[in-house]
Amino acid sequence: MTSHDTLAELRLHGVDHTARPTWKLKETVEFYRDTLGLPLIHTISARGWGPATHPDFLHFFFDSGKGSTIAFFYYLGSKEPEGMKDRPGQPPVPSDHLFDATHTSWLVDTKEELLAWKEKLEGKGVEVSSTTAHEVIESIYFRDPNGYFIEITRKLRPVDEIDATDAALTLEAAIRLEAEGGEPKAEQPSIDAVWNKKASLLEAELGGSAASARPAVRLYVLDVPEFASLVEDARGRSDCKVSPAGRNYLLIEAQDVLEFKRKTLNLKPAIWYGLFTGGLHGRIECFDRDKVRIAPE
Repeated sequence: MTSHDTLAELRLHGVDHTARPTWKLKETVEFYRDTLGLPLIHTISARGWGPATHPDFLHFFFDSGKGSTIAFFYYLGSKEPEGMKDRPGQPPVPSDHLFDATHTSWLVDTKEELLAWKEKLEGKGVEVSSTTAHEVIESIYFRDPNGYFIEITRKLRPVDEIDATDAALTLEAAIRLEAEGGEPKAEQPSIDAVWNKKASLLEAELGGSAASARPAVRLYVLDVPEFASLVEDARGRSDCKVSPAGRNYLLIEAQDVLEFKRKTLNLKPAIWYGLFTGGLHGRIECFDRDKVRIAPE
């Protein structure tokens, strides 16, 4: 019998493989083996898999690096779903956020490698996105013969305990909102509610003066490089002030409406739209591609 201590110490040791169906056998093999250069290392061929309704199939695996594999199921006689037929020709941008959320990402070490992969793939006729920075990673995107999203990424900085603590607080804010029957399960959900809840949780943990005595607009900014330009801009202005908040957060405070412009902060859209992930107290009146305006609640 397994001991209690052994169960408590159980940990997963990395991803062994990911898998998905394909309706383009030849094209899938050639794309992953020849275009991406992943060795084909194993194939299972089976006459069904128990239930009479389960079709015969091929299940094949490519070496995706460091002991992991990416695998595909090819069900003999299975017809491609209607919703999949137009996927391969779509550009490498998230046109269907639910479908494209399921994707595979491979890691490279440097910017030069990332750009070299973009050049190589385009040389083989693959449409590749421009480079996109998402806080701690920078990536390119393209599609495989089935239309599945694929990403190649490099790390812009390591994530550490600061990030883990902040991540837990963000999800705790969202979970509490759902438990209270509020957003993000509302009919028209908004991330603003999560940001406001997160600021309240953070203030409760940090203590300090009563909320009624604080400036009406308060932005909590995790002290990490991707948000440094927001802090720098705020420090140079007369309509707000910046101070340490504790727990690796900085606090931007204002008595009245506060506005920031993306080009002034020199931020890519992918980071710009997550600008207040640290939490905020205030009401976002405007948040488009170019500017954001926060008013007192």
